[in-house]
Amino acid sequence: WFELQGISPAKAPIFGVSGFIEPSLYAQPGNEDSLENNQIPHIDLIAPGFSQSTTANILRARIMLRGNLNKHISYFFGGEFGDNGFTHVRGGYQPGLIDGHFTFSYIPGARIEAGLIRAPSAEGAMQGFMSYNFVLSSTMIGQLMQQPMYNSSNPYKINTKLNAYLINGQQTLGVNAFRYPGIMAFDWFRNGHWEFTYGAMIGMFGTVAAGNQSSSPLYAARLQEAYIFGGKGPFRSDVQAGIWYQHASPELNDTSYSMNRYGVDVQYLQGYMHQWGRQFRFQYMRGTGWISAASAFSSAPGLAAPLTNTQLYPGSQNTANGYMLEGGLFLTKHIEANLRYDYYDRLPNDPAQQRIFKTWAIGLQYHFTPLTKIMAGYYFRTLDVPHQPNPVANSISDAVDNEFAMQAMIAF
Repeated sequence: WFELQGISPAKAPIFGVSGFIEPSLYAQPGNEDSLENNQIPHIDLIAPGFSQSTTANILRARIMLRGNLNKHISYFFGGEFGDNGFTHVRGGYQPGLIDGHFTFSYIPGARIEAGLIRAPSAEGAMQGFMSYNFVLSSTMIGQLMQQPMYNSSNPYKINTKLNAYLINGQQTLGVNAFRYPGIMAFDWFRNGHWEFTYGAMIGMFGTVAAGNQSSSPLYAARLQEAYIFGGKGPFRSDVQAGIWYQHASPELNDTSYSMNRYGVDVQYLQGYMHQWGRQFRFQYMRGTGWISAASAFSSAPGLAAPLTNTQLYPGSQNTANGYMLEGGLFLTKHIEANLRYDYYDRLPNDPAQQRIFKTWAIGLQYHFTPLTKIMAGYYFRTLDVPHQPNPVANSISDAVDNEFAMQAMIAF
């Protein structure tokens, strides 16, 4: 992904336009919580608006400009116009620049990318849209790597009982889609079938699109080794393993905190769009500090503030971890069946706030081309509350629905 997203193809023109749209459909029963005034919890409503349990939208809609200014300089800019966490800022719709960088390939062994960059991290956070196998990302990626951004200048206060900040949804700046402003050195080295890749970045922890250009530092790195069976591009046949690390010092209420994320992943892919072609993915990650717990409900009379606000646990003693297993098999050249299990353990250090998310997902895809397909999935979801008694959390857990999601991915 460093190569595919960091530089333009060698034969790309000076100016090229491309894009994709993702019309999507979601359906779940929308069970009401029996304890809290019969409200529907957010986990049973469709993000980012959390107003309906069954709806349709354009999840992503992106226009991209990329090309080569010369054989050493390439650029890539992308605007996001879909209905998702990136464009949902301060409770309203705000399209924005999601990619914007130049890459300079003058130094052997160290290509330099500068601008708004997808930071080195987990394979699941770096992969391009065409390689998604499910409409809904894993809970682990969604909560640990795609946490909302906050305005560091707002005077939020710590809830002393929870030892967490309570942040109203109307004040969040959306997610940054794994991108940060900064500069990165990266390259890849082939030796026969073997390929070694590295990427190391220094940047700023903040979201440019929402206007929060923080001065807090971000450091990120990834090392990867692959054995290539053949092919090229996002669907080449290979087996690869990677290790990665991110550290940031986000600020809130005039206080600087420590956020760490790290993990390992393994991927095997062979025979894409061939009968019996197959893939397997494994990811494990862990985080310390700056752990977000999304609000359980929208604001309603009688609901306590901790239930209707995001709870942000900033201290480094707060932890979370998770893993994901995913497999896929092409039954024909065009039809692929997929299965995924993902596990996310949030705040195991705090028994009263610990929540464990488990999801089995089964999916089916029809590939027209490598960049255009239809995919559908059904998600069997459970939310465990280990610490008892906890009647409020148990009532939310009991209301958790399964979900169906379907999407057309159309590139142009």
